[in-house]
Amino acid sequence: MTATDNLFARAMAPPDAETAFSDHAVIAAMLRFECALARGQERLGLIPAGIAGIIERHAQTLALDPATLVRETQTAGTLAIPLVHRLSAAVQSDSPDAARHVHFGATSQDVIDTALSSCTRVAVAKLDTAVGNAIVAATTLARRHAADPILARTLLQAAGITTFGWKFAHAALALARCRDRVRATARVSIAVSLGGPTGSLSAFGRQGPALRAAVAHDLGLADPGASWHSHRDQWLALATDTALLVGIAAKIAGDIALMAQNDVGSVTLAAIDAGGGSSAMPHKHNPVSAMRVLTAAQPVPGIVASLLGGMRQAHERALGEWQSGLALWPLLFDRAIDATTALATLLGELHADTARDRANIDAQLGVLFSPALAARFSPALGRHEAHALVATMCATATREHRQLLDVALAARRDDQRLAAIPVDGIEAVFDIDAAAITSVLEVDEMLALISNGVRPAPDNA
Repeated sequence: MTATDNLFARAMAPPDAETAFSDHAVIAAMLRFECALARGQERLGLIPAGIAGIIERHAQTLALDPATLVRETQTAGTLAIPLVHRLSAAVQSDSPDAARHVHFGATSQDVIDTALSSCTRVAVAKLDTAVGNAIVAATTLARRHAADPILARTLLQAAGITTFGWKFAHAALALARCRDRVRATARVSIAVSLGGPTGSLSAFGRQGPALRAAVAHDLGLADPGASWHSHRDQWLALATDTALLVGIAAKIAGDIALMAQNDVGSVTLAAIDAGGGSSAMPHKHNPVSAMRVLTAAQPVPGIVASLLGGMRQAHERALGEWQSGLALWPLLFDRAIDATTALATLLGELHADTARDRANIDAQLGVLFSPALAARFSPALGRHEAHALVATMCATATREHRQLLDVALAARRDDQRLAAIPVDGIEAVFDIDAAAITSVLEVDEMLALISNGVRPAPDNA
């Protein structure tokens, strides 16, 4: 089963994408829960010896048709009921006594939430791998182009000079921070669910906490210490942290798409987007790789908003909110994996056009250096007059399409107060590499934070 179930969604998913929440994976995880539950109960003396082995044998060979389960769920209200019924019937054919102990003390939400946790653990591992690949690719770009100047833009306008490497060091660091959050949250959020019908472990007496811990250990999941049937804050913390990661992936891909615009040309994507042509315009080359990231990321905020909206779960078991979230949860992680996988590919094959970046800086006529020029004039003119004069000079440079340096040197000749400033002192203001030096230094600092693992700790670490 692919990660998505309609033609348009599959077209944007990575090739051969396989969801961690396939029908087979979810059913297998539900059956593993029933086996782990029986094993734990047998070890604690809650069911007779030998029962767990019988249940496990039938669970491992039980053939369940997803379509049939779905059809029966339409009236049962939960997939767990027809699944447990089929398992009980299979065990009954072998041992009526063992059949009485199938699913003993548990409830449907225990089965399904635990199965989702098991599948989520697989999904988070896939997500972690994809993000790790993206971090490596962004780090490589940052090191390779640490000193290559590029326009810094604020409010989409040219604002100053930074470096290509600085932009991607920031990208790598943001991805690393988000990965840390997801890892930290996953360690406690991906937990067993075992509370019984009302969440109080009532069927197990004083053995309830020990059984929950045993089942958690058996399945490789966290022990949450209590039921999370209707208090789902920790579970949804994983959703929100995953959404933050997807948001950063979208920010990076969006920036790359802007950098690839024809009139900017900071990056070339031809190697990745060889087929990104237009059906009507032969000259056009579309940034398909960036589009894949953005397409996967687009629905994520809405998915998480719906999950958060479902936190109002009445009393001990929800009516509608929990059930709605079951369908959204896999979609969130499928989209997150699609987005980060596409981002890793995009970053891994991205090429910088450093000559074009220099040309873009030169095309600004030097006005980017106006703050430094005003600072150079301030000792002679005073701060406010220097600022006003340089603003007028920038307007002249732009209107007459002249370099600001030439306008500044002319002003030096005409204003005796500026004559004492050496010509090379004014020329030094317009040194592109010097203007980028602080960004160059920051690249090493940011990459060191990633390499050393010394990043600002997530709130939940």
